[in-house]
Amino acid sequence: MTASYQDLLKQREALEQQITEARRREMAQAVAQVRELIAAFDLTQQDVFPVGRAARTGAATGVKVAPKYRDPATGQTWTGRGKPPKWIQNQNRQDFAI
Repeated sequence: MTASYQDLLKQREALEQQITEARRREMAQAVAQVRELIAAFDLTQQDVFPVGRAARTGAATGVKVAPKYRDPATGQTWTGRGKPPKWIQNQNRQDFAI
């Protein structure tokens, strides 16, 4: 037998309440665990949430790469990363190697 629309709405409401309660419980456990780790390692806010230059270290800093290819006609260069420029598309790249 299939449940009526009203029965399904009541079930959804009960499930949403269960979800909210489970989330609240698990979030409280997560916060307690984070606080324990912060205390155990004597972490500061800067350690956990760095701002400024320290926050941007790594691959996200946009490291400059030396060009690998040069167009002899215009002098334009390309690093070999990303979409190739029109002057090298469908060409033998070794002919443009620096």
